[in-house]
Amino acid sequence: MLSFYNIGISLYSWIVRLVSLFSNKAKLWVNGRRNQEIKQLGSCIWFHFASLGEFEQGRPVLERMRKLYPDEKFIVTFFSPSGYEIRKNTPLADAVYYLPVDTAANARQFVSSLSPRMAIFTKYEYWYHFFNELHKQHIPLYVISSIFRPGQVFFKWYGSLHRKMLKMVTWFFVQDADSKHLLHDVGITNVTISGDTRFDRVWANAQQPKALPEIQQFKSGQKLFIAGSTWPQDEALIAELIKQHPDWKFIIAPHEIGTDKIDGLMGLVPKENSIRFSQISNLQSLTSNLIIDNIGMLSSLYQYADIAYIGGGFGAGIHNTLEAAAFGMPVIFGPKYQKFKEARDLVELKGGFSINRQEELNCIAGKLMDDEQARHVSAVIAKSYVEQNVGATDAILGYVKGRH
Repeated sequence: MLSFYNIGISLYSWIVRLVSLFSNKAKLWVNGRRNQEIKQLGSCIWFHFASLGEFEQGRPVLERMRKLYPDEKFIVTFFSPSGYEIRKNTPLADAVYYLPVDTAANARQFVSSLSPRMAIFTKYEYWYHFFNELHKQHIPLYVISSIFRPGQVFFKWYGSLHRKMLKMVTWFFVQDADSKHLLHDVGITNVTISGDTRFDRVWANAQQPKALPEIQQFKSGQKLFIAGSTWPQDEALIAELIKQHPDWKFIIAPHEIGTDKIDGLMGLVPKENSIRFSQISNLQSLTSNLIIDNIGMLSSLYQYADIAYIGGGFGAGIHNTLEAAAFGMPVIFGPKYQKFKEARDLVELKGGFSINRQEELNCIAGKLMDDEQARHVSAVIAKSYVEQNVGATDAILGYVKGRH
């Protein structure tokens, strides 16, 4: 099985190189790994994140670890450019790198260069050679906020190599009991149900959000609907919803902000009362639709919203619902949310709502927008759900601190 894994890694690497000829993201992936130089910092604590979302998820642990070990160096690695490019200068790390391609030679060289006293991976990202090298060098490896589902390769008859990876992990901190039971079924008992560190992150953000005076001015005391991390299918639905509620203000913060993307989005909404954030100095009293054309504002934007729509539910899966829920508002999203425990919980509790088509969005959003009592009930549910699930960081730090 290892030979097939190695072939797959090699093929993936070559495909990305080919795609990099016409894709800027792929070019960043290739060039970032090709040009980076690893500093010899001595002993360190290594945090790895797949991308930006996982960084924000694991951030509470990283922040607390820096306080717990003030004399240690901290290294952060990313797999994806969308994480690296935005957080490459984070003050939370002494150095930030792309994770090299997972080959035996790369893993041996990288781990030896870092000399970590421990490694912490967030949620997923299981790389055989890196895990194996850490295991061989007796370096503790912790996986935090992890979650498992029966359909994953670890639990298939052909998943022996991936089960071997699981056995190289020193300790798992999982989000729920189902994940613990699945691991137990394949002989993995070094597990703690700690919950999801994202709750800690979004709750802390909601308590002290960054003020955005331009958004306060835009809202101007009116009701505000924010659609965050949207993709084209989401945006088409929101554009139709805008037409039905002229008494509400709308903000759309798309997942991608390229020039062509923003131009296309501006073409969807009514031109006469819409504006880009980069042109907000031209804000007029009649402006009721705002398109965010930068990255990094969304987690602070939600403080001004009354209802949120979370994008991605018509693609690979929804984005972060908790950022909005922590501020106390109903959240709406597309049909592909089953892989996300917090979304399933919010739907069951009636703090979140899933839609499949325009008519369903019109109905659900319309009721919430027109019925202040219904909106308030869902908002309280959503906020309470987040508050009741904080504490994963304390559980993780309590364990790690007792062993290091």
